[in-house]
Amino acid sequence: MYPTLFNTPGLARFAEEIDAERSRQLDKFGDQRHPDGSGPTLGFLGRTIDQYVTVTRTVADRHNAADPAMTPWALILLEEVFEACAEADPTRLRAELVQVAAVCAAWVSDLDRRPAAAPAPSAAEENPEAACLRAMADADIASHPNRI
Repeated sequence: MYPTLFNTPGLARFAEEIDAERSRQLDKFGDQRHPDGSGPTLGFLGRTIDQYVTVTRTVADRHNAADPAMTPWALILLEEVFEACAEADPTRLRAELVQVAAVCAAWVSDLDRRPAAAPAPSAAEENPEAACLRAMADADIASHPNRI
């Protein structure tokens, strides 16, 4: 019998699924090497990565102040991803990417513990912050389609 590697409930299953997915990626693409492309000068859709970090932190702080239990996973993950993308230092980038992976593990764990899948919210029920970010992105795409 192998020793227990993970103590967090559900993490062993999550790690096995990641391992299987990485194996599929290696089979399909081989061992890939890409530049990080991260750092404070990274930009897309007409904004710098630091602006995305600021927006997601502000929205997350507002959610947390009102009711931390109602902060959506998507917002938590985006904040971590944007923070990672803003890092140019490889050591700090790695630490941020580990935080991204931990948030993904927490979100998957939450999904796995839910009794039944809830229907997706309709456009009328959409979170105002999400609607605002979607409108900003749509406006940028419409006015600058060559940036995509």
